[in-house]
Parts: sequence; C-alpha cells; structure tokens
Amino acid sequence: MILGAHVSTAGGVDRAPGIGAEFNIHAIAVFTKNQRQWKSKPLGQPEIDNWFKDIKEHNIKHTISHDSYLINLCAPDPEKLNKSLDSLTDEVERAETLNITNVVAHPGSHLKKGEDWGVEEIARSLSEIHKRLPGYKTKITLEITAGQGTNLGYTFEQIARMIELAEQNERLAVCFDTCHAFASGYDITIQEDYEKTFETFDRLIGLKMLEVFHINDSQKPLGSRVDRHEQIGDGLMGIEPFRFLMNDTRFDQIPAILETPKGDKGYAEDLQRLRSLIV
Repeated sequence: MILGAHVSTAGGVDRAPGIGAEFNIHAIAVFTKNQRQWKSKPLGQPEIDNWFKDIKEHNIKHTISHDSYLINLCAPDPEKLNKSLDSLTDEVERAETLNITNVVAHPGSHLKKGEDWGVEEIARSLSEIHKRLPGYKTKITLEITAGQGTNLGYTFEQIARMIELAEQNERLAVCFDTCHAFASGYDITIQEDYEKTFETFDRLIGLKMLEVFHINDSQKPLGSRVDRHEQIGDGLMGIEPFRFLMNDTRFDQIPAILETPKGDKGYAEDLQRLRSLIV
C-alpha cells in the first residue's frame, strides 16, 4: 500500500504537499474547499501553480479529495438535491484542475424514502454529473459507509447497484474505509474473514474498482452501524487487519489514507505502527 493521510489545507490547498512531506508519505487527501459550506471561492492561479510545484518537489504520487459533508446525492428535497449536484460538480472541476485522480464521496442518505429508491436516485445523480463534465478524468469514488442512520453504501450490494445503474460508470471507483466496513458488518479482523470479505467485494463489485483505502480503526463494535474512527490498533478492530492489509500484494499500488481522530498530531504514530507491520 502507498501510505498517505488526509492533511490540512488551512491557509490554502497548496500547503498540503508540504505537510505530507513532513510525514514522509507519497499520498495525500484534501478538502479543496470548506467541507461544511455550499459555496467556495475559485482556486487562484498562484495556489494552483504552487500545488503542482510542491507535488513534484515532495514526490507526491497520489492526490485525492473528499467531497463536502453537505452533499446528499439522493436528497428527497429538490433544492438540496440541486445544491448537492452543483457542489459535487464543482468539486470534480476543482479536482480536475489540480490533477487529482479521485474525489471520494459518501453516496447519500435516503431520509426514510427507502433504500432501493435512494440507490436508484444516487445512480441518477452520478449520471447527471457525468453528463455535465464530459471527458473529465477525475473519478467520483464511492465510499463504503458505516450505514449510520439512513446512510446508503454500507453493503457491497448497494455500491455495486449504484455503479451498475449509473451512466458512464467506467468513470466511477470505490473507496474501502476499514472502520466503516467493520461497523457495517464486514469482519476483517481474522484471516479467514478478511479473505472472505475481499472475495465478496471482488465478486459483487470487482477489485479493479477499488482505487482508494481509508485506513482507520473503530471505536464501535462489528456491525454497530456507528461511524467513529480510532487510532490504528487502539480500537476494537485491533492491529491484525492492518497487518493483513499492509502485506496484501493485491493492494501494493493503492493509496491508503489515514483519517484517524488526532489528525496531523497522531499521524506519525499511526504511520510508524503501519510500517512496522510490513514483513
């Protein structure tokens, strides 16, 4: 795995590559705009130029962004759905400008309209964004969720169906969040169950679709459907699933992004633990 982390962009997105270099990582994830606001100011040319200069200088091989937490691709309210479509369209445009390969997105919450309805609505939203942005290389990357509340994307079947129904679905990818998968009921803490989980993923979605990992332990138990990240090895998943991942040659070239609770303050320890597991 190519270890990375979600790093701060306080003061400008162009600060992120330098922060990544401080941790000796070659993959970074960022918010290209305030994740809790609908509107954002355009990226300035100096910011863009500095981003590319520092990406090259610090040998960052993978760059990933995360969409706004406000976005809901199956929002029942038409106004919120339109805002969500516009916001994710803007995020993909910003990512394309920065040559970011993947925009990780939480699929959406059906808000008691029904799971099947929500999955179909998400696919329609993805199709609409693809139509708006013909020829773009940046991929919307659907994140496995914990399934908290009415959030969708907590089963491989749901993710597979979203991809199946979306137009131009070759422009989609998947992000496997270890905490979310564990909380949603996929056990990867012992070898047999780890192998079974990824066999199921491959059968339903296809490992070729897996382009990003989020690497987090979980504060909550298996199948809890509660999304609470923990530092590596300090949660209820323990250290073994991360040992399996770090030595799984199928994932050698996939970026593995830390999103642990302490953020920049805890990444050094998390990275040391992960690197110590490599055999």
